[in-house]
Order: sequence, then C-alpha cells, then structure tokens
Amino acid sequence: MDLKQKEHHTNPWVVLVLICMAQFMVVLDATVTNVALPSIQKDLGLSEANLQWIINAYTLVFGGFLLLGGRLGDLLGRKRLFMIGLVIFTFASLMNGLANSEGMLIGFRALQGLGAALISPAALSIISTTFEEGAERAKALAVWAAIAIGGAAFGLILGGALTQWFSWPWIFFVNVPVGIVVFFLSMRLVPE
Repeated sequence: MDLKQKEHHTNPWVVLVLICMAQFMVVLDATVTNVALPSIQKDLGLSEANLQWIINAYTLVFGGFLLLGGRLGDLLGRKRLFMIGLVIFTFASLMNGLANSEGMLIGFRALQGLGAALISPAALSIISTTFEEGAERAKALAVWAAIAIGGAAFGLILGGALTQWFSWPWIFFVNVPVGIVVFFLSMRLVPE
C-alpha cells in the first residue's frame, strides 16, 4: 500500500475530532483554574501575589513558546511534536492535581503551558495538511476555532462544577484520561 492509499484510508474528520479534543484541553486550561483559585489559595496557603502566578505561569509560557512550537513542528514533524506536546501537557496536568505546594503547582502549570505551546501550532498544521484547500479546510478550521472559543467559556463552568462537587485537583485530573485517549488514538489515526 503506497502512501497515497494509506492517507486516503484515514478519515480526515476523525483526525479533526482528535485535534479538537487536544485543542479543547489547551484552551480549557487557560480558564478552568479561575474559579478554583479561592480553593487552591485556602488549601495551599498562597498569598494574593502568588495566586495569580497559577494562571500567569500557564499563559506566559504558552504564549511565549508558540513560535518555537511552530518551528519545532517544521523540524521534527507536526505529528511527532503534537504527540510530545500531549505527553508533556498530560503529565503536567497529573502533577498539578498532585501538587502540595505553591512552587510545585506554579512550576507544573508552566510545564503545562509548554505542552500547550507545542500542541497548538502542530494541531493547526495537521488540519491544514489533512484537509484539501477550499471548502473542506474552511469547515475544518471553523470547527477548530469554535472548539477553541467553546473551551474558554466551558472552562469557567467546568472549573466551578469540579471544584464544588469534588475538589480543585480535579480541574487538572480531568485532562489525564482525555490526554491518554487522544495520544493513543492519534498514534494510529493522525497522519504524519
């Protein structure tokens, strides 16, 4: 089976679902912590000044490394970088949920931001190469953008629900099974 036939058997809409699940986690984590900040502050004894670093560590590293993530995708391959980003993001999510100090939480939030900065440009590149230019690609990019916007809004709702019903670590633990599932399905289904 040559490469053209193998690519043809990969349903591009399945690839889009996997990419959107990863992007949803990335955007969700930018807002999900906002509602949980009072619980985190109480449990870990954070000062007001350090409390904001839980959000800033993620967003600054995410924004600061986006260009590097895009360049690394060119050098290492978009699928490989997407997978590396998923591993980093999922591992950091687990460690954030297990954090028992402000330093640990802020440090792993920064690592989570790095994983997100590797996922996002690779995801966009995978969409651009999976869908043919024109109407199909425009639809795929519209879905990807809608998922990103929805993730930001849903993060506030999910953060409140998880914090109220369980505890603040669950805002991070929820990423772990999703990240694992997306990783293993992407290994098989996302084309290079």
